[in-house]
Amino acid sequence: MSFKDMGVVMKYKIREDGRIEALKDFGSITKGTIGGFISEEENLSHEGNCWVYGNARVSGKARVFGDAWVFENAEVFGDAHVYGNAKVFGNAKVDGGARVYGDAHVFGDARVYGGARVYGKASVSGSSIVNGICPYYCIQAPQHTITATLEAITIGCETHAPKHWLENYKQIGKANGYTEEQIAEYGAILFLFKEWK
Repeated sequence: MSFKDMGVVMKYKIREDGRIEALKDFGSITKGTIGGFISEEENLSHEGNCWVYGNARVSGKARVFGDAWVFENAEVFGDAHVYGNAKVFGNAKVDGGARVYGDAHVFGDARVYGGARVYGKASVSGSSIVNGICPYYCIQAPQHTITATLEAITIGCETHAPKHWLENYKQIGKANGYTEEQIAEYGAILFLFKEWK
């Protein structure tokens, strides 16, 4: 049964080349806008302001809904869900049973897969990998959100191995304009991550 058969107002159609085309104005999208690629109608909701842009692809049983965006060269596939105000972009990949939601961002060459959950204001970037069997932590600190896996910790726009952070957090904090108090707080959080491993 299609969305149209359920009485949902269609906001896009799938063209022969697999790209989507807006059938009406909504959010920042205007009628006639050509979007990215989806493999079937269930990949992208007709409700909310969600959209797939550029060369981004959504396939398999993956779903994008709410006000979420997938853009640039990002891919969402398998049984993954991206929703809320989440953004997946760059060359990022979200697959398996992963969920990205809230105001979370996954970008760069990051990969989120398995049963992983990325949510809130978390950002997964660079070459980070988050999977369902790897512990993943997210703490909203005063200056920047901290996200951590066993392999990498991201604070603001800086991603390094945990050992590098523990050895260099004071210098990195000073270089980024943190106060001594903020540096001490981030240091305490970094040492907490060390204990959780």
